[in-house]
Amino acid sequence: MGEGTVTSGGEVLRELLAEGVSPWLDGLRRSLLASGALARLVAAGEVRGATSDPGALAAEVARGTAYGQQLSHLACRSVPPATAVQALCAYDLRAACDELRPVFASTQGLDGHVSMGLDPRPAGAARVTAATFADAAAALHRAACRPNALVKIPATDEGLAAARACLARGIGVHVTDVFSLRRYEQVVDVWFDGLERARAAGLDLSAIPSLASLPVARIDAAVDALLRAGGAAMPGIRGTAALALARLVYRRYEEGLGSARWRVLAAAGARPQRVMWSVGSPVEAVPRGVPYVESLVAWGTVSAMSEATLAAAGRRGRLRGDTLTGQERAAREAVVRLEGLGVSFDEVAGRLEAESGERVGGSWRALRGAVTERLLGGPGG
Repeated sequence: MGEGTVTSGGEVLRELLAEGVSPWLDGLRRSLLASGALARLVAAGEVRGATSDPGALAAEVARGTAYGQQLSHLACRSVPPATAVQALCAYDLRAACDELRPVFASTQGLDGHVSMGLDPRPAGAARVTAATFADAAAALHRAACRPNALVKIPATDEGLAAARACLARGIGVHVTDVFSLRRYEQVVDVWFDGLERARAAGLDLSAIPSLASLPVARIDAAVDALLRAGGAAMPGIRGTAALALARLVYRRYEEGLGSARWRVLAAAGARPQRVMWSVGSPVEAVPRGVPYVESLVAWGTVSAMSEATLAAAGRRGRLRGDTLTGQERAAREAVVRLEGLGVSFDEVAGRLEAESGERVGGSWRALRGAVTERLLGGPGG
C-alpha cells in the first residue's frame, strides 16, 4: 500500500473487540503518523495498538520522504548514524503513543500500547548479550517517556534474561518470536519472575504491561514445507500447526492466570501478559493473514495485522466465535498427527528462532545503512 492509504470496513474489527481480541497495526512507520492514517483508525475504534518493524522502517527511510526533515536536522548536527536511528525510532514511538493515549486512558491502561523494536548492536557490539538487550531497552524506554510504550525483545535465551531485568525495573516488554510451547512457558516464568522482583522493589505493577507474540503464519509455513518435502498429502493436515500451537499456548495462558503465583501479583495490581498472534509480515502487499484473524479468537488476546490484512479483514473477514478455549485435546491430537508425519516441533522452533535472528539483524543493518546514506546526502536526503 502507498503512504497513508490504509483503510478498513471496520465491522469485523469491532466484532473482534466484542470477542475480547484487540486489533493492532503491525508495521508502524512515520508516513502513517504524518498522514493521520493511524489517528483515523484509532478514532474509528478499529486499532487498539501498534507495533513497529525495522524492515518497514528501513524501506520507508530508503524510499520515502516522511523521515526527510528529521534526517536533515540530524545531518546538520553531524549526528552519528546509530544515534540517528535511535532518534527516529524514539520519535515514532512517542508520536504513536500519543495517538493511542485515548485508548490507553479509556481502558485504564489495559490497551492502547505501542511496541518498538530495538537494535541490540547500536555501537557495533561483537555479539548480542542480555546486557546489550537490557541497556538498549532501557535507553529506548527513557527516550519514549510514555506510560503506554513497550520495548520489543526476542524470546531467545539472552532476550529472556533481558526481559526479566526490564520487567524488574518497571519497563514494559513485548517478547517476540515465540515459536514453541516450551518457549512460551519460559516467557511466562520470566514474566512472573520479573514482576515479583518489581513488587519486591516497591514498583507499581499496574504500570508494567507485557505481551508475548507468536508469528503464526511463519510457523505454518515451516511445518507445511516439511510436510511437502516428506510427501504428506493427507487432506486437512496442512495449515493446522499454528492453530494447534495457539490452542496449547492459550491453555497455558489460562493456567498461568489461575495460579497462586498470579493471584499474589494480581492483588498487587498486575495486569495479565496478553498473547499476540502476529498473522503475517508487516511489509506484505498481499493480505495473507485474514484466515488467522478469523481462526485465532479468544478473550484477552491481540491480533497484529499488516495494513493489507487490516483492510482485507475489515472488508471480508468472517469470525466464528471463540476458537481456542477448551480446545486442548484437539490441539494435542493435531500435534500427534503432525509428529507422526515426521514433524519435530522443537526442531522447527529452533530453526525459526535462528532464521528470525538473522532476519531481524539484517533489517537493522538495512535501517542503519539507509539512515547513513540519507545523512550523507543520498536519495531524498
